[in-house]
Amino acid sequence: MKYLRLYADENGESHFEELEAEFDMALYAPPAPAFGVSAPVGTTRYVMVHFPAGWDSELHPAPRRQLFVMLSGRFQGETSGGAVMDLGPGDVILMEDTTGRGHAARTLGGTEVHALMVHLE
Repeated sequence: MKYLRLYADENGESHFEELEAEFDMALYAPPAPAFGVSAPVGTTRYVMVHFPAGWDSELHPAPRRQLFVMLSGRFQGETSGGAVMDLGPGDVILMEDTTGRGHAARTLGGTEVHALMVHLE
């Protein structure tokens, strides 16, 4: 499973990086058959968020290290250097640009966006 990482470099500029999750087969929920499970990551809480159609932001850093999980709608993220990624349901971004200039974001296609933000330790 591929996902994006959004991070700030030593100069405070944000960048996207594509990563791939690694899975090991595990009996996670017996008696269900084994399936792939990633290494655990510590979390503190999660929030569900709603962006109305037409929502558009200026550059801003992420308020904390978090996973952004798209649930519905279309969204676009942009790094401080101008790289753009379009996102849809099922897309995941590890947001680590908590310093520097941050990123911009906007809803696409005249639709609202629902997402889950998982706060990481």
